[in-house]
This record gives sequence, C-alpha cells and structure tokens, in this order.
Amino acid sequence: MGKVTKFAAVMVTTSVLILSACGKAELATEKKAEAKTTTKTATQVFAPHEHVNQKPTPIKIKRIGKHEVNVEMTAQVTDIEIAKDDTYRAWTFNGEAPGPVIVVNQGDKINFNLKNMDPAIPHSMDMHAVHTAPSKNFADVMPDKTGKFSYPANNPGVFMYHCGTKPVLEHIANGMHGMIIVKPTTGYPTDSQVDREYVVIQNEWYKYNDMDDMTNGKPKYVVFSTKALKDGQMNTNGTVGALVDHPLLAKVGDKVRFYVLNVGPNEVSSFHVVGTTFDDVYMDGNPYNHLKGMQTVLLPASGGAVVEFTVTEEGSYPIVTHQFNDATKGANGVLKVTKDGKDDGTEVMAH
Repeated sequence: MGKVTKFAAVMVTTSVLILSACGKAELATEKKAEAKTTTKTATQVFAPHEHVNQKPTPIKIKRIGKHEVNVEMTAQVTDIEIAKDDTYRAWTFNGEAPGPVIVVNQGDKINFNLKNMDPAIPHSMDMHAVHTAPSKNFADVMPDKTGKFSYPANNPGVFMYHCGTKPVLEHIANGMHGMIIVKPTTGYPTDSQVDREYVVIQNEWYKYNDMDDMTNGKPKYVVFSTKALKDGQMNTNGTVGALVDHPLLAKVGDKVRFYVLNVGPNEVSSFHVVGTTFDDVYMDGNPYNHLKGMQTVLLPASGGAVVEFTVTEEGSYPIVTHQFNDATKGANGVLKVTKDGKDDGTEVMAH
C-alpha cells in the first residue's frame, strides 16, 4: 500500500471514530488537540468534554397527586472513579453512574423533565417501566435544553432506565443507566416479613469511549453498586470494591430484600449470595412472577428481580455473579451479618 493510500486510510478511520463519539463532523478538526490531553482521566476524551467535570446534581422527585409524580433529572458529564487511580469521564444522569434510583407506585403518571447539561451531545431517557411511543417521549434533548415528557407506569417491577440516543451502546456503556422501581399496588406477599431492603446494580466498564471495544471486546471491569432507597443508606457509583470496602449490613435472623438489576450493556449476570438460598424471588420485580428456593437468578442485560433470603448466622455473605470471570473483574460485594446489625469493624470475607 502506497503512502497516499495509508494516509487516506488513517484519516478515514480517525474521522469515523470521532463521528461515532459525538455525531458532529466538525469535531474532526479537534482530534489533534485531543491527542495532547494530559488529564488524569482515561484517554480519548474528545475536545468538547476535555475540561468538563460537572458537579453532581441531585435528582428531584415530588409527588403532586395520589397517582402523579414529577421527576427531574440531568444529563451531565462527570468524573467517576471506577477503580483506584482509574477515573472515567462518564456520561451520566445526575453525576452518578449508575444514576440515582427512582421509586414510584404502580399506576402513577410520571411527568419527566430531562435537563441536558452536556455541552456537545444530545441525550434522552428510555424508561423500561412505561408504555409510550418512544419517538414521542424518548426523544433526544439537545445540549443546554430541557425536554418534558409524560407517561404511565402501570406495571410493577424492577426496571432499567438508560439514555436511548444513538448509538445507544455508547451512551449506556459510558455511564447513562439506572434503576426505576414501580411498587405494586397490593405489595408483595412477603412484605410483612422483610427486615431490610437494598438496591444492587451490576454494570460494565470498557475502554474509555471506545465503540470497537464496547461492541467487540470484553469489559475491563464488571462491578456492583448500591443506591440509597432512603436517607442514611449508602449511595455508590460503579466502583470496583465499593460493596466490599463498605459492606451492606444485616443482623442475625433478618429477612433481606435486594432489588437487583443488570444494566449490562452486554453481559449476563448469574446473581448469587454465598451462604444462603433465595426464599422468594420475583422475576423482573413482578409479584406474579413468584419463585421459591432458588440458588442463582439469571439476569439478562436490562433484567431485574426482587430476591429475598434469611441470614441465620453472624459473618460475611459474599454477593457475586456466578459468571466468575466477571466476579474477578469486580462484580462482588459483601453482606455483613452481625448480632445487632451494625458494623463491628471486623474484616470481611469476599470473593
């Protein structure tokens, strides 16, 4: 291949990568400046995001009627520490990745506002929990604009939400994903038995903003995080070791409920808690999908569940995906069980 042909091939490849990252041809001229980036974040931050690190913005959820709730979220670019000394300039909802948990009731009308703080890229919201025309209510919101949408959440369950802007894989893998819980009108049959409730979300991290790796490669990290269901609970990002360094807590005899979600975007999760079996499982969080006595719950990408189990002895109960290649990459955590349900400071056992 001649020099001219080689040069042309390099230019075409570079342009395609930039267009895939931001969808704007004019950014091709800024590729040279990008190569000189010296930030501590991973490489390939394209120019409009190079100096952007937006402070997390709290989600706003306000009930305005018995069956109506307002939800306001932001799309923004925020640095997330995904492992020690490894910071990712994530595309996020509200500066969190995964984003904050949303909790509504079955039958609620959701009035949803999305403020796009990203200076360069459109974003959107795809709610798996609702019935609506995506072309209408999952539409792109342009930079520095706010989109307003309304839709009903008629089915109970544990659902994924994510940015649905093309290419969807890039937006999800870069951090734009989270959980919405739609609480069933009549509750779960086991509600009166549950002592503690936690959210556990599995997500994957790939080479920074690398569509080829996101499409054809294997994740660098697969991690567990938790989101606060109420004041005082932990609220973590998708950081390796977050639920090992700071385990979830229970006391002997507690029946524990996990709202579990695998946001992917590509891998399955074989969700398992070492040292117990699941007394009750509600697939996708729907009370009609009730299973009992399960050892492992298989969750596809975007699959959710409510799992419940009883802890009978003090000690560490590792939480893993039984896809142990992914557990080795970080998809593990710990439920620490003590006599009084408080952290006694002892070292935990983890996988």
